[in-house]
Amino acid sequence: MQGTVYRSTGSWYQVKTVDGGFYQARMKGVFKMDEDITSTNPIAVGDIVEVVEEEKEAANAMITEIAPRRNYIVRSSPHKRSHKHIVAANLDQAVLVCTIKEPRTSRGFIDRFLVTAAAYHIPAILVFNKKDLLKEKDREKFLEMADVYTDIGYPVLLISAAKGEGITEVQEMLKDKVTLMSGHSGVGKSSLINQLLPGMQLRTKEVSGWSGKGLHTTTFAEMFDLPDGGQIIDTPGLREFGIIDIPKTELSHYFLEMQPYITQCQFNNCLHINEPGCAVKAAVEEGEIDTDRYISYATILETIEEERY
Repeated sequence: MQGTVYRSTGSWYQVKTVDGGFYQARMKGVFKMDEDITSTNPIAVGDIVEVVEEEKEAANAMITEIAPRRNYIVRSSPHKRSHKHIVAANLDQAVLVCTIKEPRTSRGFIDRFLVTAAAYHIPAILVFNKKDLLKEKDREKFLEMADVYTDIGYPVLLISAAKGEGITEVQEMLKDKVTLMSGHSGVGKSSLINQLLPGMQLRTKEVSGWSGKGLHTTTFAEMFDLPDGGQIIDTPGLREFGIIDIPKTELSHYFLEMQPYITQCQFNNCLHINEPGCAVKAAVEEGEIDTDRYISYATILETIEEERY
């Protein structure tokens, strides 16, 4: 019997079968994964699995097989930095919920998320929440950032989950698709999901006043069915998004605006830092590539050096 993993809590998984029933399932033995990955979680939310019913009354089942993944997205394991943690699998798109203030989502965090999504061939959308808190200077900052990311090709929305503004636009983007929803703790991701899923009422918490940082409300990744079709996968609030398994020479490929210039560089293995004849640096100097995005690239490149060598 085939099903989809809707929730993972470590050793147990909630699986929804094709007939709409739910099972609490365990993994049978150790699976040989198709992907050459060292993961702390062999089964992830979004995985398509085969289950065999164990106890009908208890609705328990055993997962006997995992179907090949169409794609997946990973981050560094919070427990073992040399290992991956698969955030979710078989995605149509990924939404990053951001905020300009209370708390501020850094450009570096946004760019790391976009790099990871691009590396795993997952289209990304930026949803800026807490529109109702923005003053004139904040709105100007948002418009500047929105221009940068829309020019690259990323959809950008400005909403207020608390006020219900912009929810219809979000619903249209999510309809009939499997969407990963992520973001720092405190950006209002749970509030947005409560708007998308009336009656769900996920727990929400205020931003920590003394630190300005969000408080964790989600513990495990979990999939929900949308009323008008499609699913969203809610993920724990992420404080960082580590770039893993991306060689230094490939990083620029996942900054989409750099792609047209990469082949014009003098050297095939150009890292776009100190090399002569670098078309990417020339594009930055000419204003064709945003300076802050280039700074993000250089910062991530240094991090890769630290993690890999």
